[in-house]
Amino acid sequence: MKKLLRKRVLIPVLAVFVLISASSFKNDFFEIAKQIEIFTTMFKELNMNYVDETNPAELMDTAIKNMLDDLDPYTQFMNEQDVEEFRIRKNGEYSGIGAVVRNYPDKILIVEPYKDSPADKAGLKAGDEIIKIDDVDVSEYNEDASELLKGANNSQIKLTYKRQGATETATIEREEIEIDAVPFYGKIDDKTGYVVLSRFNRKASKQTQEAIEALKAQGIERLVLDLRGNPGGLLSEAIEVCNLFVPKGELIVSTKSKVKKFNQAYYTKRKPLDENIPLVVLINGRSASASEIVSGALQDLDRAVIIGSQSFGKGLVQRPLKLVYGTQLKVTISRYYTPSGRCIQSLDYWHRDEQGNAVKNTQFNEFKTKNGRKVYDGGGVIPDLKIEALQNNAITRALIQNNVVFDYATNYYYNHPISDMADFELTESDYSDFKSFVAAAGFEYETKTERELKDLMSSGETKDFGAEVQADYEKLLKDIQQSKISSIDTFKKNIIKELEDELIKRYFYQEGLYNYYLKNDEAIVTSSKLLADSAKFNSILQ
Repeated sequence: MKKLLRKRVLIPVLAVFVLISASSFKNDFFEIAKQIEIFTTMFKELNMNYVDETNPAELMDTAIKNMLDDLDPYTQFMNEQDVEEFRIRKNGEYSGIGAVVRNYPDKILIVEPYKDSPADKAGLKAGDEIIKIDDVDVSEYNEDASELLKGANNSQIKLTYKRQGATETATIEREEIEIDAVPFYGKIDDKTGYVVLSRFNRKASKQTQEAIEALKAQGIERLVLDLRGNPGGLLSEAIEVCNLFVPKGELIVSTKSKVKKFNQAYYTKRKPLDENIPLVVLINGRSASASEIVSGALQDLDRAVIIGSQSFGKGLVQRPLKLVYGTQLKVTISRYYTPSGRCIQSLDYWHRDEQGNAVKNTQFNEFKTKNGRKVYDGGGVIPDLKIEALQNNAITRALIQNNVVFDYATNYYYNHPISDMADFELTESDYSDFKSFVAAAGFEYETKTERELKDLMSSGETKDFGAEVQADYEKLLKDIQQSKISSIDTFKKNIIKELEDELIKRYFYQEGLYNYYLKNDEAIVTSSKLLADSAKFNSILQ
C-alpha cells in the first residue's frame, strides 16, 4: 500500500516537470531528465530509510510548494480540494453555511456572515472563533478545516465557537450559496447610478448589465462602477464588462508570453449596452487583476474617469493546467498589457531583496491614451483623481493585516448596540479609544527603512565610522519609531474609513454599507459631483 501511495504521489510531480520541460526547456531535455532521476531516487531512499515513519504525500506537497515559491505567488499546485475551491470562485455557487472565514492553526474565524445565510440565521457574528466542527477539533485537524463547513445541501452541521470569551454552540443546515458578482446597485441621486462589482466570476458581466438596465429604467443618465476591493477573476468576464461601454472591435487587453500560443489580443465582440453614458470607475489598493484590466482599458480608451487610489498592480496571467488524479497546476503563463501598451505589474518576483521579498518596480514608462493623455506602467493603475482617504500607506495596511481594525470592530460592536443607521457615528472619543486599543494590543510593524538600518547596525559597519555616527543611526531608528506612532494621527482619515467600513457591516451587512456609501463615501460624493459637471468631466478625458 505504501509503495502504491508513493507512486501515486510521484506521478503529479513528474507530470509537472514534463509539462514545464515541454514548453520552457526544450533544449535542456537531458538536464531535466537528470534532475527528475535524482529527485525520484532521493525521494525513494528517504522514505525507505528515514528513522521514523514518513508521510509521502505531505513530503511531496511540501516539495512542490517550495519549488513553486521560488517563482511567484500565483503559480500554485492545486490538489482536489483546491480545484473544487477554484471552481466555486469561478461559478459563484457552493453548498455551505454562507460566511467569509479565515483559517488559523487552532480555529476558524468568522469574518463576515452573508445576510440571511444559514450562518446568519443561526446567529453567527463576525469575530466568532469556531473551535469544533461536529466532533472534529479544529486545532487537531491537519487539513483545511474550513472545507468541513461545506457539504451536501440540507445537511446539518454542529459548530462549537467562542464569542467574547464564552463558548457557545449552533446547529446549522447547509444551503446552496450563490455568490453574486454584483452585491449591490442603487441611485446616488436622480440621475446618477451606482453599481458595485465585487468579483469577476461567471456572473460578472451578466449581473452588471442587468443592474445598469434596471437603473436606466429608473431614469439614470450617469454611472459610477465601483471596483474597490475587487481581487479579479476571469479574464473573459473583464472583457465582457468593458464591452458594455465600448464598441465592438476595440482592443481591451493583450497577453505576451515566451510560449507563442499564449500571445493573444482580446477585442470586444458585441454591440455595447451604452457607449455614451458618462462613466466613473472607482479603484483602490485592493483592486487587482481583472479589475485592473477593466479600469486600465477604460482609462486608455478615454471611456471613463478613474477615481480612488493606485490599484494593486497584478499584471500576470494564470491558466489552470490539468494534471492527474484530479489535480491541477495553476501557472503564470504571460503578462497582460492594456490597450496603450502598459504592463501594470508592480512586483518583480524574479529579483529579490536580502529578505527574499520581491522588489517593487521603480522605473516607470510613459504611454498615451486614445486622446493623448499620459499614463504610466509598472505599478498598478493610477487614478485620474486621487481620494485622500483611499491612499495606500504602511500604517493602515499593517493595522488591517494584523487584524487590529477587525478586532477593535468586534469589541465595539458588543459594547455599542445600534439598530438605526442614522445613529451610527464614529466620534473623536471613539478614535481615542481605538488608539488606546492599538497600544494595548502591542501592535508593531517594521518599515523597510528600519530593516535596512538594523541590518546595517548588526553588521558592525556603523562602528567603523565612530561613536558619533553610531549614535546618529540609533537616534534615526528612534525617530522612525516615534513617527510610526504619530502616523496613527497622520493617517487618521484613512484609518477611520477602514473602521467605518468594518463597523457598518457588523450592524447592517454589506447592503447597509453600500447604502451608507451613497451619501457618505468621499469617492462616491466626488464622482457624483464630477459627473454632474459635464464640462469638467469631459476636460479630464481630453
